[in-house]
Amino acid sequence: MKIVKILLLLLSLIILFTGCSIPHRVSDDYRQYLLNNQGNFKFPETNYVAEYILTPNTMNHYYELRCATAGYAHLWIVEFGKILEETLISSDFQSAFKKLSRASDVSSTNVLRIKYNLVDYKFEGFEARVRLQITVIKDGSVILDKIYFEKGKSQGGKLFLAGVFGMKNAIQQSTKIAIDKILFQSLIDIKSNT
Repeated sequence: MKIVKILLLLLSLIILFTGCSIPHRVSDDYRQYLLNNQGNFKFPETNYVAEYILTPNTMNHYYELRCATAGYAHLWIVEFGKILEETLISSDFQSAFKKLSRASDVSSTNVLRIKYNLVDYKFEGFEARVRLQITVIKDGSVILDKIYFEKGKSQGGKLFLAGVFGMKNAIQQSTKIAIDKILFQSLIDIKSNT
């Protein structure tokens, strides 16, 4: 009987550590997450007509993580560029501008061009940690170029209570909080520099 238990334990460990993974893409339903949480955060209003640019580094971002409290067989995939773009086109952030759209190849006059460049993203200690460079250009002149760093709210309690069922929401919520803080501060800084 002891040998059977030992063999089952060894088999379980082999399965756990040999790449048997269940992938979860956090960005797949991020738009729905934003809709479900619409109005929970208020951005400062501006009267700007603006265009945004997401750098290739930001759009190609791909981050994987595992969390023992949510089951180590689960692989969580964060694609920050997709999450940031969903945030930029959300009604909450759009309401901060007179008009905000994705930039075209042709530069417009009297329009702010806001470039977002992801410097670093991590989900550690049950919280998102975002370092984002924001550069604002108006009529060819840089009026703001700053690297922002924010942490999202720790989601440890959610993970201990809900495990795998709360992990995606935990990543989404903490990431949203960090992004919202950065975007809020950048709008304040843009207003003070224009």
